[in-house]
This record gives sequence, structure tokens and C-alpha cells, in this order.
Amino acid sequence: MATQIVMDATGDTRHQFNAADATALARAEARFKELTGAGFTAAVRRSNGRSELIRSFDPAAEETVFFSRLQGG
Repeated sequence: MATQIVMDATGDTRHQFNAADATALARAEARFKELTGAGFTAAVRRSNGRSELIRSFDPAAEETVFFSRLQGG
């Protein structure tokens, strides 16, 4: 089961989906495009414990974290 984690001011929201399910995969890709289009940064956690920024949807990613853009005051 793959997970998309959206970080925001209230904490985080987790969206799990089965990457083998074409409908669920399409929803996950649409969520990715919606969030990155709204200014979120996406990062995938790799097996070596490091994170890698991504600019396009990775259907093989087990966990994608979305961070909102920093705002100055």
C-alpha cells in the first residue's frame, strides 16, 4: 500500500492507495498534480533513508510527502 502524506498547519493527512489499482493510481496522480500545482513540494523517501525531491508523479513510490511552501511574515 502506497501513501501520500500532506503536511499543513493542522498536522498531516494520509492518503493510502493500492498502486496496482488503476482507478486508485489515477486519483493519486490527480492529487499529486493538484498539490504541486497549489505550490506544495513533493519528496519521496528512498530505501536508504534519504529523501529526494520529485517534480512528477512516481507511481512506484511507497511514500510521498508534500510540504507547503514557506511563507514569510
